[in-house]
Amino acid sequence: MTYPESSQISEIINQSETIVIMQADNPDADSLGSALALEHILGDLGKKPFLYCGVTMPGYLHYMPGWDRISNEFPKKFDAVIIVDTSADSLFASFNNSDYRKHVTAKPCIVIDHHSVEPTIPYATVILNPKAVATGEVLYELSQQLQWKLNVSASEMLVAAIMADSLGLTSEGTSPRSIHIVGELAENGVSIAALEARRRELMRKSPELIAYKGRLLERIEYHDKNRIATITIPWVEIEKYSHAYNPSMLVLDEMRGAEEVAIAIAFKLYKDGKITAKIRANYGKAVAGEIAKHFGGGGHPYASGFKITNGRSYEDIKQECIAVTSKLLDEHLVVS
Repeated sequence: MTYPESSQISEIINQSETIVIMQADNPDADSLGSALALEHILGDLGKKPFLYCGVTMPGYLHYMPGWDRISNEFPKKFDAVIIVDTSADSLFASFNNSDYRKHVTAKPCIVIDHHSVEPTIPYATVILNPKAVATGEVLYELSQQLQWKLNVSASEMLVAAIMADSLGLTSEGTSPRSIHIVGELAENGVSIAALEARRRELMRKSPELIAYKGRLLERIEYHDKNRIATITIPWVEIEKYSHAYNPSMLVLDEMRGAEEVAIAIAFKLYKDGKITAKIRANYGKAVAGEIAKHFGGGGHPYASGFKITNGRSYEDIKQECIAVTSKLLDEHLVVS
């Protein structure tokens, strides 16, 4: 894979010393894995990488060594910025509401993404956003083109990124090249088994969480002839359980596993009136991204999300979301 943007990216990095690596306010395994891999790559190039995210890293990502190096503050001096795993300005609410933005817009900014959508980051100097299963895949191809060395730690983080966004190399977006890349990274000394063992160990749940999961399962609602499953998580539960586990992720897979369900949606209701939705689609029902886009969000065809902060009532949003999802599923059937 040859990226025409690579020469400009190389020039910015070569001319910079301190480089901030930014993730959006919805970090996931692909964004974190890509950021940590870049940290190792830039360090080996003699640069001073700095990891930034406007929110705290969720607990389920703590199996990746280096997650605790992520800061929600910028360094006082830096020369360039690299944004990973998004090209959407709307996903940087924390950053955009801070004093950091005015400093970033005055520096060279590289965007490395994989969603292949129209970018909305106005201060980006160069945008690398080809269609790929993960940003980790794009970063691997870029490293090969620019002859960046990948040590074992960088290779492991790229594997984690690709495996996560490809659902273990099983998603529709997984290409033969994706599988080859994971194999090539494994040849660098990465133990996929050890990586997965760390992730699974982190996924172990307390008896209290298992009991809570049971209560969530009892609250699942089904709509549109059972094609749509929803769960509502109020602030009191977010506050009580999020430190241990994301409540949405406790039940989304089970929701998708119910007979006839095509789309699973987990709504979270925050103390300040903010409403978020995490959306997961079953194979062959690739409309999750379109649902999120309708509400100003984004993501993948099978995994996406959105947030509402304009004070609209939850019931209105929920009913509109169900109606939009039903319409998109009907249109998807016609196209198929």
